[in-house]
Amino acid sequence: MSTGDLLSIQPLELKFPFEVKKQSSCSLQLTNKTTNYVAFKVKTTNPKKYCVRPNAGVVLPGTTCDVTVTMQAQKEAPPDMQCKDKFLLQSVVAPEGATTKDITPEMFNKEDGKIVEEFKLRVIYFPANPPSPVPEGSDEGSSPKASVLDNGNQNTSLFDAVSRSLEEPKEKSSEASPMISKLTGEKTAALQQTQKLRHELDVLRKEISKNSGGGFSLLFVVLFGLLGILVGYFINKT
Repeated sequence: MSTGDLLSIQPLELKFPFEVKKQSSCSLQLTNKTTNYVAFKVKTTNPKKYCVRPNAGVVLPGTTCDVTVTMQAQKEAPPDMQCKDKFLLQSVVAPEGATTKDITPEMFNKEDGKIVEEFKLRVIYFPANPPSPVPEGSDEGSSPKASVLDNGNQNTSLFDAVSRSLEEPKEKSSEASPMISKLTGEKTAALQQTQKLRHELDVLRKEISKNSGGGFSLLFVVLFGLLGILVGYFINKT
């Protein structure tokens, strides 16, 4: 901030974000440090290139006035982004109650011991959109990190698919195990029952042979038929 007796100026440099074929703006703050009315006027070495609003005015005691400087769109950038344009801000004590309409060029003439403060402001350009560095090895703007993440996601999906394919037979096997155990138990019980019936049939056949002298009786045929039916029933059931 400047240390003038009339106005404090912030900043002391006009910094424009420069982009070809686009206009840009920056601002100044003028603060009245006195108890008097202070008139100001802004001049530039290149008036066709810049627009200053307001380019003249009156700042009341203890108040602040904002000045906006707009640079017209430029067809090309200057060499090394260096600008030789300059601004001159003039300020002088004005009569109490003065307004912008009361400002005349004669008010800023240095005569009869009149104090006219002057401040030179230089212009600085900086890139509006500085290019961001692109990591080496990236393809068409995609970052290596993104590629790694994509590969990682694909590998994870493949792993999940394989895991599911391995787990499905286990799940089916676990569901079928109780049924297989049940059938196995019924088959074992049927075989035991069949053996028991055969044993009883052998005993009965021996008794019948003793009683009938070795011939086959009707009772034996009936029992043998029942045994066949029972064996067929249990075998079909298993």
